[in-house]
Amino acid sequence: MNVLVIGRGGREHALAWKLKQDGHNVFVAPGNDFMEGMTCVSINETDVEALVHFAEEKEMEWTIVGPESSLMAGVVDTFRNKGLNIFGPTKAAALLEGSKAFAKEIMMEAGIPTAAYQAFTDATSALAYIEKLGAPLVVKADGLAAGKGVTVAFTVEEAEAAVRDIFTTDKFGQQSQVVIEEFLEGEEFSLMAFVSGEHVIPMVTSQDHKRAYDGDAGPNTGGMGAYSPMPHLVENVYQEAVKTVLEPLAQTMFKRGTPFEGFLYAGLILTSDGPKVIEFNARFGDPETEAIVPNLKSPLLDVIEAVVRQEAYPIEWSDGYTMGVVIAAKGYPERPITGQVLSGFESLPQDVFVFHAGTVRQDDQVIGNGGRLLIVTATRPTLLEAKTVVYEAISLLDLPETFHRTDIGSRAFTQII
Repeated sequence: MNVLVIGRGGREHALAWKLKQDGHNVFVAPGNDFMEGMTCVSINETDVEALVHFAEEKEMEWTIVGPESSLMAGVVDTFRNKGLNIFGPTKAAALLEGSKAFAKEIMMEAGIPTAAYQAFTDATSALAYIEKLGAPLVVKADGLAAGKGVTVAFTVEEAEAAVRDIFTTDKFGQQSQVVIEEFLEGEEFSLMAFVSGEHVIPMVTSQDHKRAYDGDAGPNTGGMGAYSPMPHLVENVYQEAVKTVLEPLAQTMFKRGTPFEGFLYAGLILTSDGPKVIEFNARFGDPETEAIVPNLKSPLLDVIEAVVRQEAYPIEWSDGYTMGVVIAAKGYPERPITGQVLSGFESLPQDVFVFHAGTVRQDDQVIGNGGRLLIVTATRPTLLEAKTVVYEAISLLDLPETFHRTDIGSRAFTQII
């Protein structure tokens, strides 16, 4: 088929790579310089009219949406109005990610386990609530913030500073509301699913690493690495998450008249009371995509078409494990350095995949041009083997003015949950 992937980062690189592996003719808008074997099209992710025109002119049989910005720009609504096949939620359904307060309202309505919370539209009220509640707590920018609008505050001062950042700076974009939640203790994990209406086909588990530095230190980021599946998460916890989170969410959105169709991401934490929701995203997680997609043996579009038709589909996964480690520019996430020359990729083993996110090609060189630059991935029979191969591969690269975590996957070797 002719398939269009909307986006330019590592997630979209992995999705396009998988579709190419499945034998499709893949176009990516706008794509990046390292999407080999695919046709990149110079159209911005939020230029909805241009995307529609391209899909019609080039007879795209399916379009898959990567980034949240495209969803909130209404690309799915417009494509569907034109009778074009597209996999992703409408703008109304994507508000699950576009507004933390809206997501909380849906969770309350659906009876989905999550942290207690309050939402505020002014700093004064939010600061008074923090003073009353005390720390630790979690402060979240309500709108889209590229995965970085969350502060886990262990002191009142940290929480107050986060509120001021949200309302008085553009650190997290233009925000008009803040959500303040109780702090939950436990191990975090990601569970995604193919969803259409009330029909849910869950994926395997994965675990992201949000903090910038080893030992879960430093600021929150869009994600510094991931692995999949989680060998230490037991089956009954997985099934509980499907039954108490994914399915009720899909059912509630359907009943409200805003059915969800697309990749649903649930960021979860396993507490002493069972799994609870930290956040929902209305698209494939990043960097989880780069760890999950290499394990997917079933053709991606076959699963998508089955869920859209409301049919059961027994997804076939590989028996191995995939790990991906993000290479980020120094200064990320606040002020990433750009312009560094990255090299050594020709020395990597053929079965080590590099998905590019914030890089460009200039004079046949790989140049850093963003915060998260690329993610180095490997799939092996065991997680330990995958981890060893990835870090050995990274050691072969010349990566000036960058950093990466050296402990991705460590939690998997310490406990069974």
